[in-house]
Amino acid sequence: MTVALEIAVTSPAGAIVARDGGADRVELCVGLELGGLTPSQALVESTHETGIPAHALVRCRPGGFVHDRDEVELMVREVRTVLRSGAAGVVVGALRPDGTLDEDSLRRFVDAARSVSPTVEVTLHRAIDHAADPVAAAATLEGLGFTRVLTSGAAPTAGAGAATIARMVAAAGPVQVMAGAGVTPADLPALIATGVAAVHLSAKRPAPDSAHAGVPMGGADDGSAHFVTDAEVVTAARHALDA
Repeated sequence: MTVALEIAVTSPAGAIVARDGGADRVELCVGLELGGLTPSQALVESTHETGIPAHALVRCRPGGFVHDRDEVELMVREVRTVLRSGAAGVVVGALRPDGTLDEDSLRRFVDAARSVSPTVEVTLHRAIDHAADPVAAAATLEGLGFTRVLTSGAAPTAGAGAATIARMVAAAGPVQVMAGAGVTPADLPALIATGVAAVHLSAKRPAPDSAHAGVPMGGADDGSAHFVTDAEVVTAARHALDA
């Protein structure tokens, strides 16, 4: 089985780097340092024009994954917007306060996506790593209509969660399991051994001369650089998967 390579990007330039380095698709978001947030319509359109399939993250705010009614309504609309703007798929997630999957909200996201395209791919994001029982949650995803799930095996990194990822692969049935979080090319042989269908890397490096000092632009702004996609990491990951 060929293991797919997905790269998280925040710009059309990053998508081009991923495409030229041999990635199969990209996950598109903004605010990668916050775990990723929904990209704008223009960003989705511009990334679509690069030619590589882009799966848009739909997450309306940073923080936890328990969403109120207004947030769910917003994300339902965002699902439709990003798909109509050229996204090849969407990446969504929601939990209940007790740590189980918020199945009602997830069904709404899936239904919204399939109302735009009956065959569109829908990925559950790493909300599953915050679930009370990620393996049990993975077993429900086929019935909810998901294509795949992105997970670190409920660990800080996918490498550390490899044993749980293998259990999730067994539980998920036909739903693809994609390993992600802190993944480097050196981690790929161990992750491939878990049986995953794909691996997910941010493959990022600080952009040169992008840091700033002085007046903060927000409470989380420490003046550090923003990140860009590293061509060498993408190529190394592609080579590791093809070896």
